Order: sequence, then structure tokens, then C-alpha cells
Amino acid sequence: MDIFARDLAGLLVDSKEKDFHQILEIIHNAQKLIAKLNTGYHSPESAREILSELFGARVDESCWILPPFYTDFGRNIRLGKGVFINQNCTFMDRGGINIGDECFIGPRVNLVTINHDLQPHKRSITYCKPINIGARVWMGVGATVCAGVSIGEGSIIGAGAVVTKDVPSGVIVAGNPARIIKEIPKE
Repeated sequence: MDIFARDLAGLLVDSKEKDFHQILEIIHNAQKLIAKLNTGYHSPESAREILSELFGARVDESCWILPPFYTDFGRNIRLGKGVFINQNCTFMDRGGINIGDECFIGPRVNLVTINHDLQPHKRSITYCKPINIGARVWMGVGATVCAGVSIGEGSIIGAGAVVTKDVPSGVIVAGNPARIIKEIPKE
């Protein structure tokens, strides 16, 4: 199993191991593309081209991402159709980030799929878990979603929430740590 498959499988990866240079190459390329995206004006079409190269997958023309946008890796981000991502978002995606159709991601949202060991002498070792966001989720300004979390369809993540556990469909969560504060009424 190569180092990328180990990352996606949630297995331990040490930045000191010999194959880690392969991850660093993608990180360095991502930083070049992010610098290009975040410097100067780009038409929506031009921005989607840069993001498609960064993600290694086509970004649909119905998606809109406002720079600046930040990611540490880029290759493991997948967007559905009609996704809107506001400015100053940070996606740490080595573990995989999947965003469903018609999601609204507020400014300064952090999606973090990577984690470190609790022991100080083992902090160079990382492990990743994916973040999965269902269709039509709305994430408020400054929300943070931690590794391994799934958010159900149609839910709302309140401004500043820190989401550490799965969120079911059709609810509003808020707080640190986030908790359900209300069910969204069915029409």
C-alpha cells in the first residue's frame, strides 16, 4: 500500500519516513497553485481551471469559490454541483473532503482531516479521517469540522461551531463542541 492509500485509509504516516517526499511534492505544488489563485483577479472560469488542477478533478461550472482559499494538499477535495465556498476557507484534505450538491460554506470555515499523536515525541506521525458533507448543508462563518465527521443532508452548522462528531440530517448544530440545538421543520 503506497503512502497516499495509507493516508486515505487512516493509517499512520510519519513525516520522517522515506516516502514522505511524495506527499511533500504534492503539498509544494498545491502551494504554488494556491498562490496563483490568491494573487490578483481571476474570472470564475480561470479560478475553476486553477482549482480543477489543484483538486485533480474537474470543478463544475455551477460551483463558485471566492478567494482567498487555502488547502494543504488539494488532491482529495471533491465538490458536488452548485457548491458555494466563501472567502478565507481552509481545507486540510489529506484524508479526503467530499462536499455534496448545493452546499453553502461560509467565510473562514476550516475542514481538517488530519490529526497528530497525543504524545509529544510522536507528533511527526499523522493519521487522517475523511470529512463527508451531505447535500444542501449550510456552514456558518468560522465553523470548524474535525477529522472523521459526516454531516447529514440539509443540516446547518452555526457560526463558530466546532464539529467533533457526526451530525444527522435536518438539524441545526452550534457551540464548542457542537451540539444539536434544533430540528429543521419539514415543509
